Amino acid sequence: MELAWYVLLGAFFAAYLVLGGYDYGVGLLLARPADPAARRGLLTAVGPFFLGNEVWLIAAVGLLFGAFPLLEGELLAGLYPAFAGALAGVVLVTAGVQLRSRPTGARARATWDGVIVAGSALAASGWGAVLAGMLQGVPLNADGRVIGTGHLFTPFAALAALTTVALVAVHGAMFLALRLPVAAAGPVAALGRRLVPVALVATLATTVVGLLSDRVRDAAQQPYVALALPVLLGVALGVALVASARRRPGLAFAATSAALALPVFLVGATLWPYALHSTLDPAASLTVADAAASGPTLRLLGWLTAPLLPALLGFQVMLWWVFRGRTGGRAPVYW
Repeated sequence: MELAWYVLLGAFFAAYLVLGGYDYGVGLLLARPADPAARRGLLTAVGPFFLGNEVWLIAAVGLLFGAFPLLEGELLAGLYPAFAGALAGVVLVTAGVQLRSRPTGARARATWDGVIVAGSALAASGWGAVLAGMLQGVPLNADGRVIGTGHLFTPFAALAALTTVALVAVHGAMFLALRLPVAAAGPVAALGRRLVPVALVATLATTVVGLLSDRVRDAAQQPYVALALPVLLGVALGVALVASARRRPGLAFAATSAALALPVFLVGATLWPYALHSTLDPAASLTVADAAASGPTLRLLGWLTAPLLPALLGFQVMLWWVFRGRTGGRAPVYW
């Protein structure tokens, strides 16, 4: 039962990274066009989906608190700086998107656009650091307490954060190539293709540093699964590059979606049967079974989750169906 809930938790967080990832990717690309109308067009493309995408983060956090209360405490304590940075970025992006059109002055709107760009970079890098922090372990003692926060600041975590930013930027470009009018989609798709090699180099650098890290090697309970991550990421990015060059934006977007979802599942699989590895004492490491709530609690949570999961999926499918296709001169946004 614990494994099923652990997979579901990973699926929720992966869905958030895929859906929220193109929000942040669009936010990063907002720094590129100087024309206010062009920046407005980028936000219009993501507008109908923006708040709905963040629901998956709320669902993932709720599931973490309910199904894995021990993991929630040690994870937040051990990776506090990364979580704080990611959530600060989420708040900045949400505030910037909804407030940028309130002022009428061009300078004030440009300032809010800068807030969106900064928040997007902070959110993407923060979530990348969270995944890297899980993969390299935390100083968890025998009493179940994490000692300090400086352990997170390593070259591996920094490179993983930068890699996530690069992946999010590619993902946002492929999303815009799918959503913008044809005339505007071409240049953005070309930008996405130029960003793919950057993401590949960043992935390779992160992999090399991870292989050289004693902490990462010690934490990896399934090392062959860990080695599969850069290979699968490279394949996904390669598919995105070829699909974009052949003017198949839907396939390119699906490939970058896979590239953002892969790290979540492979980090979880690499650590299995542990949820959190201790760098102080391997015996103090937190297993998935130990981190999970009691059987009756999980069964009760199952009755609560059973009707919510189809509703979440149905809402997402409906949203994409209703707002399918490219944006025109007018689009239903409320900011």
